[in-house]
Amino acid sequence: MGSSSSAWAEDQVDTATPSLPPPACGDDAPVIPIETPASVGWTEAKTIRLVTAESPLTLELGGRLRPIDVEYETYGVLSTAKDNAVLVAHALSGDAHAAGWDKNAESTGRLWRTRKPGWWEAIIGPGKAIDTNRYFVICPNVLGSCYGTTGPSSTDPATGKPYGLRFPKVTVGDWVQLHGLLLDALGIERVSAIIGGSLGGQQALEMALRFPERVERAVVLAANARLSAQGLAFNAVGRYCILNDPRFAGGDYYGQEPPAAGLAAARMLAHITYLSDEGMHRKFGRRLQGDRPVPDGGFGIEFAVESYLDYQGRSFVERFDANSYLFISRAMDYYDASVWGSGDLTEACRRIKARVLIVSFDSDWLYPPAACRELALALVKTGKQASYARVSSPYGHDSFLVESRTVGRLVNSFLSH
Repeated sequence: MGSSSSAWAEDQVDTATPSLPPPACGDDAPVIPIETPASVGWTEAKTIRLVTAESPLTLELGGRLRPIDVEYETYGVLSTAKDNAVLVAHALSGDAHAAGWDKNAESTGRLWRTRKPGWWEAIIGPGKAIDTNRYFVICPNVLGSCYGTTGPSSTDPATGKPYGLRFPKVTVGDWVQLHGLLLDALGIERVSAIIGGSLGGQQALEMALRFPERVERAVVLAANARLSAQGLAFNAVGRYCILNDPRFAGGDYYGQEPPAAGLAAARMLAHITYLSDEGMHRKFGRRLQGDRPVPDGGFGIEFAVESYLDYQGRSFVERFDANSYLFISRAMDYYDASVWGSGDLTEACRRIKARVLIVSFDSDWLYPPAACRELALALVKTGKQASYARVSSPYGHDSFLVESRTVGRLVNSFLSH
């Protein structure tokens, strides 16, 4: 990828191109040992109260919330001038643990973290694309989640019980507002870059729109200005599965059996949208789990792809909260960058002062290349510095996690020039 001109640079990237960053990250990635010199090593989450009980935060949809705690992790060292910060934003089911190994996983009950490193270990670390020898990396957990930041499972000070569905609806804009408050608390006026994939990519775009003076570069991976109608539909079905689980109990299931079946079904459905037809064919085809079909064995798992989705659903239930899934997926639905231009995306892009890199993946139908290119062209029409890369990959929406060599090369090149 060449450096962007005063307006535009576009490349189509073949993943067969040799590159140096470490191998893939994500569910199918090999575990990278803690002893690897390129790892940030043991990490420890921090929690900060950004909104006090005395000064509530007014949310974008009109609600008010107090207090608000935010969990975040940092890697690398903040420079004396505080000018080397990179903010990394996570996707729907992610968290602040983007790199390294959580040394407190057992004490916090997040045992799944002990089995593999942070979700972007292949990209963040010494000598990697986001080089922690050079950058101070910050990854905050979003409002409404279940990983340390205030969310539906947090205690409502008005009742002494978990919020449940009484938690106010949140938006990507609310998350970015809190990102700004976190930067204020750390004494950072401007970030060298904000980088994210999927819902994290939309946070990167929103940050560049909401705080144009505070963002030097924005990297938007596998995301665009808004979710399509088809994406809205899949999210709606996922929430339907949760809301109609007999154990959902109107969202007040804490302290008893959670709506595991509904949440697992929602995750299974969502996981299909993260993959591609080609990728699923390569990995599973029509392979059976056993030697032959079981004609009188009911409707249990018989195909390899069924087994895979079942595993994804069951493992997700162990680490995520159903209410958080409802609130975060709805925030994903609501996001539309064009609101900054009264419905005109090009007008909205006039606000942006950052250099922007947009990366799409040709098999991603959740945030397809055409819509990503539309965002890039909107930036170009306003004379912004924009680079656009379309990556060829069979891994669908999850390509931003799996194609770490290619993504790492693109990100490193963009940050370096």
